[in-house]
Amino acid sequence: MTAVDGDETNATAVRQRGAFALLGCVQATLIFTLAAISVPLPRIAREFGLQRPDVILLSAAYGLTFAGLLLFGGRLADRYGGRPVLTAGLALFAAASAAAPLAPGIEALLAARFAQGAGAALTAPAAMAVLRAVFPAPAAYGRAMATWGGLSVLGATAGNLLSGVISTLLSWRWNFAVPLLTAGAALVLAPRLLPDTAPSGRRALDLPGALLATFGITLASYGLVVTDAHPWSSARVLVPLLAGAALLAAFGYAERRARDPLLPPRFLLDRRRALALSAIALTACGTALTFVVLSLHLQQERDWSALRTSAAFVPFAIALLASGRAAGPLIGRYGARAVTAAGLGAGGAGLALLALGGLDAGTRYASGLLPGLVLLPLGTAASFAGAAVLATDGVPQGQAGLAGGVMNTAMEFGPTVLFAVLLTLGDDASSLAAAGAALAALAALTALGRRPL
Repeated sequence: MTAVDGDETNATAVRQRGAFALLGCVQATLIFTLAAISVPLPRIAREFGLQRPDVILLSAAYGLTFAGLLLFGGRLADRYGGRPVLTAGLALFAAASAAAPLAPGIEALLAARFAQGAGAALTAPAAMAVLRAVFPAPAAYGRAMATWGGLSVLGATAGNLLSGVISTLLSWRWNFAVPLLTAGAALVLAPRLLPDTAPSGRRALDLPGALLATFGITLASYGLVVTDAHPWSSARVLVPLLAGAALLAAFGYAERRARDPLLPPRFLLDRRRALALSAIALTACGTALTFVVLSLHLQQERDWSALRTSAAFVPFAIALLASGRAAGPLIGRYGARAVTAAGLGAGGAGLALLALGGLDAGTRYASGLLPGLVLLPLGTAASFAGAAVLATDGVPQGQAGLAGGVMNTAMEFGPTVLFAVLLTLGDDASSLAAAGAALAALAALTALGRRPL
């Protein structure tokens, strides 16, 4: 290798690191924003005089549009190019993040949260499309995805940690400064750090499929979310749930007949990809369940402050960072399937520990909560990292946005659909135990795969 070749290689590596850092911050911030009002939600309810149904809708608003529009956002990224769609999504996300803290009432805040979710739905799959262009070599892309997989749970953890601190020291409105500043910085830096990705061809947008998927996912998710305030047999649950299910069934039928479907059915038929998406959904569900259950338990049953509750998750964040850093080398040595299976198993054990010993008001934090709060993130980061590699293995550049949309949909499916189902099991300990059992079962199924990856 000549000196010129070496300089070019080093310059390429520097550009790749800068692009990955920018895209990674954006991805983590999108999930941070999902959790940004979870801890201060009781304060917001008191300030606006909200009833329980309004609180539930506010907590779910961002996730509803985020999940509902992801597949369409992925198709837009594949058709028009990742960077243009990323820029459009960031602009909408930034505008909504600026409007949210200025909201005088619940209506304006809800509108801002819905708009934030729409911006995130454009941004997340476009970021993965750009990432695929940044790392064109399959091996380099696989290594990047091993790190990328843990960014979402890191963002969720940061959201739960910082939201309590910011709300205590300043106001819940200041939580929106993080997404606003990140989106603004990304808009400025994107032309300098990110490649100008070319569209993969003038494919049809499949608008009928996009409408069916968007309204189907949104209605079904809303129906499941409101089960926390209304019985399953009520019209408030059954009408949106059944309407959403019908629209999703129509979407599946339409996709099989479409010439250029929004979600090609064969994309999900790959066994490795199906296992990976299941792992992402279940891991996201277990993590979200832990945050919600423990946040409510510590504040309502132990009378902890929001700041002290956030501090309780510091060991979780430390373990998550340590596991995320180790995941890439472990995947390189043992394969993505083995790391995913081990992560699922460790995460299931962590949830079991929390269910067995952490939810008794008389149990000490160090002996009852801490073991599960360390073991769960160790498994979570490994599971996300391995599953991200499996889910994107062999995906061509022209479907990178689609892969991003599907992955993020799985990530939203867990905390919305599976979360609502688990909460119907009764007490919190049973919900955590059921989630842990599901992770353990999927770990066994993943480990039994025929081909090592």
